[in-house]
Amino acid sequence: MPPINIKIKNESGHPLPAYATADAAGMDIMANLPTPLVLQPMQRSLIPTGLFIELPQNFEAQIRPRSGLAIKNGITCLNTPGTIDADYRGEIKVILINLSNEPHTIQNGDRIAQMIVAPVTQAVWQEVTSISATQRNAGGFGHTGK
Repeated sequence: MPPINIKIKNESGHPLPAYATADAAGMDIMANLPTPLVLQPMQRSLIPTGLFIELPQNFEAQIRPRSGLAIKNGITCLNTPGTIDADYRGEIKVILINLSNEPHTIQNGDRIAQMIVAPVTQAVWQEVTSISATQRNAGGFGHTGK
């Protein structure tokens, strides 16, 4: 799929989100904090990024955890993936939670999450009285084995 142009306003003073490698799906986004923020164990906080975007119609941006921050420090995103709709024009903010047993300090400019831009297909419901059967049918939540 070819790249798309997206308008972005950056009030953070940090570099724009960028792909770290040629085949990367996500771009790291950074905290935009006036002072360091200490997340205590099991504490959550809404972290500003200073970024505002104008997505094209039929696209979304998803905010996801950074795997390194999660495994090394127990820091992850709540409401994951967070969805930024094409008509949202407010600042991108990230809900972080500290799932570790140790306080974690977030500094201005720390990479706190990754953002993925993806196409969106909207559904049109066709209400019916029955749906087709499959081999799986209503089986779920581990029904296929251990």
